[in-house]
Amino acid sequence: MRSRVTGACALLALATAASLNAQRPTLSPAVRAYVTVDTPVVALIHARVIDGTGSPARDDQTLVIRDGKIAALGSSQSNAVPIGAQVIDLTGRSVIPGLVMVHEHLFYPTGPGVYGNLAESFTRLYLAGGVTSMRTGGNMNGFGEIGIKRAIDAGKKPGPWIDATGPYLEGPGLGLDQVHELTGVDDARRMVNFWAEAGATSFKAYMHITRAELGAAIAEAHKRGLKVTGHLCSVTYREAARLGIDDLEHGFFVATDFVANKKPDECPGQNAGLAALAVVDPSSEAVRSLIAELVKRHVALTSTLTVFETFVPGRPLPPGLEVLEPQLRAQFEQRHTATAANTTSIFVAVFTKARAMELAFARAGGLLLAGTDPTGGGGVIPGYSNQRQLELLVESGFTPLEAIRIGTLNGATFLGRADRVGTIAVGKFADLVVIAGDPSTRIGDIRNVQTVFKRGVGYDPAKLIESVKGKVGLY
Repeated sequence: MRSRVTGACALLALATAASLNAQRPTLSPAVRAYVTVDTPVVALIHARVIDGTGSPARDDQTLVIRDGKIAALGSSQSNAVPIGAQVIDLTGRSVIPGLVMVHEHLFYPTGPGVYGNLAESFTRLYLAGGVTSMRTGGNMNGFGEIGIKRAIDAGKKPGPWIDATGPYLEGPGLGLDQVHELTGVDDARRMVNFWAEAGATSFKAYMHITRAELGAAIAEAHKRGLKVTGHLCSVTYREAARLGIDDLEHGFFVATDFVANKKPDECPGQNAGLAALAVVDPSSEAVRSLIAELVKRHVALTSTLTVFETFVPGRPLPPGLEVLEPQLRAQFEQRHTATAANTTSIFVAVFTKARAMELAFARAGGLLLAGTDPTGGGGVIPGYSNQRQLELLVESGFTPLEAIRIGTLNGATFLGRADRVGTIAVGKFADLVVIAGDPSTRIGDIRNVQTVFKRGVGYDPAKLIESVKGKVGLY
């Protein structure tokens, strides 16, 4: 990835490093209610270790956790268990790094044009699903996401480490009262600086931003060592790459580069973009040229197959619907039934082609990331959807080991945290997921999460889920 850490950015990098190495916080009783393992030294013995690098799984390993970090890793035959350690036998089970997901949300569609702040339930579900680090992909809650991030960091609430994105950088045209409309370049700069000072650590550009506004926002964010991603429409992927954007959301699903006669700084509408994508040849020169441009300019791409799967006829109901408040569950199930009846849906063609393009991007050397986007029309449930995203990557043509790397190391690399999380290695934080089975050969086993370790503290996913079951949508 590009390095822009100079001057003030260097200070930010030092502060981030200090934060990463800080002592673990004292956990509140509210957090301890979900903890099953919290001793200074823990030995996970006879485990299958899938380290997140893409390397083959290693059987019969002993992993020693000391004070929240991985202190030792090696064969159970030669790696001694420290005296006094809490020993956990993981025969038949696997350990993967904690998932690092980079298009997540703490809000959900609760009515027509209305998105409810569900930070309390969503952060628990993310952690229960094995997500130990995440970036929010756009903010409709203002200070809410920054506040819950700080509460989690302080040990007051359970949840993943959060890279909190500021409110959307969006121009006129979306029509949502919860989203501020930029008035020009100066307003874009002001938004970035205000929210960075308030505690936001990432920014997301949205569909109706202009090239000038996007360029100004990127420049201001980069001065602070912060990154900008985008769900774009008015600005093409190629234009955004040349402006220096760091990441593009939703794979190629929302690219308008293939729309004929697209006007500069105008969003032709999502339907026009989808129609163009439905007829494009994934192996065409136009696609290969765009991928080459993104790779050359080190622009990452976030795959969010889970949200688009809900629009494709014939796909299964997404997992986790039982945690929703009953009315929200019924609302989505009705939409799923209507989607299944739409035999002429454009998403049938688009889903296939966009997935092929994501695979081509990764094979060309691009940094493919994973996220889930629990917005859309509902049905994308945090934690459950993160596991489903890895299943869909394998369905797209990636191996299970590649999918796990995309959901762990790639995300950590993009967030600048790969020196501490994203892989299983001595010296890194003990952010780990214990899974019954072997997801390196059967990616569906990724759903069998038994314990989630965050900085060496083991959480019970069943307790986290039970605490919000049937109530997601209320808080």
